Amino acid sequence: MFKPFRTAAVLGAGVMGSQIAAHLANVGLTVHLLDIPGKGSNKNELVETSFKKALKLSPPIFFTEKTARRVIVGNFDEHFDSVAAVDWVIEAVVENLDIKQKLMERLESVIRSDTIVSTNTSGLPIDAIAQGRSESFRQRFLGTHFFNPPRYLKLLEVIPTTDTDPQVLERMKWFGEVHLGKGVVVAKDTPNFIANRIGMYVTMLGLQALTQGYTIEEIDTLTGTIAGRPKSATFRTADLVGLDTLMYVASNLYPAIPHDESREVFRVPELLRKLVETGTLGAKTGQGFYKKQDRQILSLNPETLAYEPAKPLNLGDIEAIGKIPDLGDRLRALYRDRSRAGAFFRESILKTLSYAACRIPEIADSPTDIDKAMRWGFGWELGPFEIWDVLGFETVLADMKAAGMTVPEWAEVKSQKSKVKSENLISDSRLPLIWQNPEAALLDMGDGVVLYEFRSKGNTLSLQVVDGLAEVLDLVENGDYRGLVIGNSSAHFSGGANLAEMAMMAQSGLGAIADLIVKFQTLLQRIHYFPKPIVAAIQGRVLGGGCELVMACPQVVAAAETYIGLVELSVGLIPGAGGIMRSVTWAADRAATEAPHHIQPFLRRVFETIGMAKVSNSAAEAQELGFLPLTARILMNGDRRLEVAKEEVLCSDRAGYASPPERNAIMVLGRPGRAMLDYAADTLYRGGFISEYDRYLANRLAYVMAGGELSAPALVDENYLLQLEREAFLPLLSQP
Repeated sequence: MFKPFRTAAVLGAGVMGSQIAAHLANVGLTVHLLDIPGKGSNKNELVETSFKKALKLSPPIFFTEKTARRVIVGNFDEHFDSVAAVDWVIEAVVENLDIKQKLMERLESVIRSDTIVSTNTSGLPIDAIAQGRSESFRQRFLGTHFFNPPRYLKLLEVIPTTDTDPQVLERMKWFGEVHLGKGVVVAKDTPNFIANRIGMYVTMLGLQALTQGYTIEEIDTLTGTIAGRPKSATFRTADLVGLDTLMYVASNLYPAIPHDESREVFRVPELLRKLVETGTLGAKTGQGFYKKQDRQILSLNPETLAYEPAKPLNLGDIEAIGKIPDLGDRLRALYRDRSRAGAFFRESILKTLSYAACRIPEIADSPTDIDKAMRWGFGWELGPFEIWDVLGFETVLADMKAAGMTVPEWAEVKSQKSKVKSENLISDSRLPLIWQNPEAALLDMGDGVVLYEFRSKGNTLSLQVVDGLAEVLDLVENGDYRGLVIGNSSAHFSGGANLAEMAMMAQSGLGAIADLIVKFQTLLQRIHYFPKPIVAAIQGRVLGGGCELVMACPQVVAAAETYIGLVELSVGLIPGAGGIMRSVTWAADRAATEAPHHIQPFLRRVFETIGMAKVSNSAAEAQELGFLPLTARILMNGDRRLEVAKEEVLCSDRAGYASPPERNAIMVLGRPGRAMLDYAADTLYRGGFISEYDRYLANRLAYVMAGGELSAPALVDENYLLQLEREAFLPLLSQP
C-alpha cells in the first residue's frame, strides 16, 4: 500500500500552476505555490497577483473559500527552501527547456531523497527536462500532465521516462485515481502525449474543412453533440483555448514528428496565421472564429475575414439525425447519410480512426488508453475505437482501404474492442434486476445490498419514481436484505420533482397535490427512520426534491463534484417535502445552545441559502450549507460512489444499525425569529439579490422556519413543521 502525499510544492503560478495548486488543496494537501520574485520591495507581488486572478475564475477552482487557506504563496528567492519539506514537487513554469533544466538542478540540491518530482509540460520531452540530474533524481522524476481546468477535467496523463522507478509510477497512478479523482492514463514520452496528439489532429481536420466548402457553423454542428462531443465543437473550443495557443502547439508539433504519416495535417493554415498576426486570438480578445456583437453571435468569413450572421445549414436532414436519442444509432445514421453531412462525417471519422490506429504503439500501448484519453480529456462520449466498434469494425476497415488510408498491421489482424469502465467499479448496467416499473428499478448489488435507481427523464422524482420507492421500501424492510443504496450511474443524481406532472395535477384542484405532498413527506420520513441502513450515493446536480430526499437519508456518499440545493424559489415555490424542517433542525443543532441568539446566525444562513436558491459549489460546501451531514463520505473519485455506498451499508449493518432517534423537540424562534428573517429578506431585496416576488416567497419561508404563529421561542416536533411546510407550499401552485 502506497503512502498518500500530504504536502506539495507547485513551481509556477500561471494559469495551470495556480489551478493545480488549488486542486491539490481541494484534496487536503498543504501546498506551497512559488514563482519568480517581483522587482519591487514585495517579492511576492507576481505570485500574489496570479493567485488573486485564479481565485476569481469561474467555475471556481476551490471547493470552498476556506480551502484556499491551504495554499501558501511564495517566491523563488525567499521561499525556495520550503520545497525541502514537501512530498511532491510539480514544475509548471514557462515552456522553455533551458529554464526547466536549471530549475531541476536547483531542486535537486534542496529536496529530500524521497520527494517525487514531476513536470506539467505539454510540449517538451519529459526525459530531456531531467537531463544531467543524478540517477536517484531521475528515478523519482516523471511527467504529470493535467488538463485545463484541473479541478473539472478528469484526465491525468502520467508519463514515465526510461529511468522512472516503476514504484514511483504506480504510486502516482494510485494517488491520481484515488485521491485526486482522476482518470489516469499512462502515456509515452512522445510529442503532445496522447489526448493532445489526437485532439490536435481532429482540430486541424476541422480547419481544413473550411477550404472544402463547409462553413464554421456546419463544421461545429457536425463535430459537436450530434457526434457525441462537447457542444463547443471545433471552433468554439479553438476560441476558448486561444488561437495563438493553437498555432503555438501546431508549430511545435510539426517539426517534432518527422516520421508521422499524416504530418502535413499539422502544418499551420494560412488563415490561422493571419488571425493570430492581427491579434484575433479568440475569447480573450473578444473575437476569433466567432464574435458576439449586439447580443448576436457572428462568425468569421474565412475569405474576407469579416464577421457575418450565420447562414442556413446545408446539411440535408441533419435535424432528424440529431434527434436520434442513442449515440450509436446517431453515429451510424450519420455514417450512412448521403448528404454533405454524411460526406463530412465519413471522411473525418475515417481519417481520425486511421490516425489513432497508426499511433499504436507509438503514443500508447492499447486502443483503450487512447479511448480513455479522449473521453476524459476532450469530453467525447465514445473514444475513437469505441466509435469504430459502433460503426462496425469490418465496415470501417473496408472503407479505410477503399479510400487509400493507412491501416496498421494490428488492425488487420483483429478488432480490439475497448472497455473504458474499470472492472472493479460497480455499474448499475451490470447488476441483476429484482424489480422495476417504467421509471425506476431495484437492482441486486450482492451481499444483501440493493440499489434503487431512478430511470425517469432527468432522474426527476416523478409519480412512478415516488410510488416505486415506497414499494421498494416494503420489499427491503420485509425481505432478507441488509440495506439499500439510492443512486445511479448517471452524470447527475436528480433534477428534483417533476414539475410538469405537478402542474397538470394542480389544474384539477389542490386535493391531489396535497395528497402527493403528504405522500412524499411521509416517504422521506420513512427513509430517515428506516430500520435498515439507507445510503444515498450522489453526484452532479441534486436539486429541489432530490436535495430533500438526500437530506432525509441518514448516510450519504457524495462525489466531490456534487452540486446540491433547495432551488424551489427559482421556480416560484418553496420547499414542501421536509427541506425547511431539516434546515431548521440543522440550524438548531449547529448552535452552541438552544438560546435564540445562538441559533439566529445559523438560521439566517440557511434562510438566505434557500431564499437565493443557492446550489453548492461542491460536496464540501454542501456540508457547510447544511445540505449534507458532516458524516457524509466525500469521494474525489466519484466513479466509486456506488461501491463505497454498498460498503457503508454493510459496515452499518455489521455494527448493529439503529435508525436516528425521533426529533420531537426542535427549537424554533417564533415571532422574534420571523421578524429577523423578514428583515433578512428585505435586505436581500434591497441589495438586488432577489426579486419582489421572491421576497414574498421568502416571507412565506420565514413564516415556516420561525414556527408559524408562535409568539415566542418554543420546542416543536417534526410533524408541526411539516404541516407548516404543506400549508405554505400548496397555495403557491394555484398562482400564475
